[in-house]
Amino acid sequence: MANLFDTWALDREIVLVKVLNHPREKVFAAWMDARALAEWYGPTGLRIENHEADIREGGVWRFDMVGLFEGQERRFANLVRFLQIVPNERIVMDHGTPDPNDPDRFRATVTFDEQADGKTVLTMRQLHPSPERRKIVIGFGAVEYGLQTLDGLAAWLDA
Repeated sequence: MANLFDTWALDREIVLVKVLNHPREKVFAAWMDARALAEWYGPTGLRIENHEADIREGGVWRFDMVGLFEGQERRFANLVRFLQIVPNERIVMDHGTPDPNDPDRFRATVTFDEQADGKTVLTMRQLHPSPERRKIVIGFGAVEYGLQTLDGLAAWLDA
């Protein structure tokens, strides 16, 4: 039986792109450092608490996104499995909850394309399990939250 993520389908895809004013080695390095990820990753208003960060092919990053909602602290458990890491070029990962049977887990591919002027075009492609799931995550703000994450990366790199 074929894996759900073996075939890329546009009706399950979300694509986010950001031009960063830094060489791709620096941009890529921000993804490889767990402390750095905790500083810039995630939507505005949420902080990252790392629990496990083995950032290599076959490794996992387990973290919580933590924030206040209506005066109450809420935690969102995340688990990223790194499937492929090509230094300064590409990261492929599965992203979901720590539940090994998470039906909403998605595949993310991040590419780093250096431009002649030393800037980097970062492209993040998410492939969701179904067109319906894609619509749901777009509906709850995944595009905006993803762009906030990339803005956080840009600000971290510029600091």
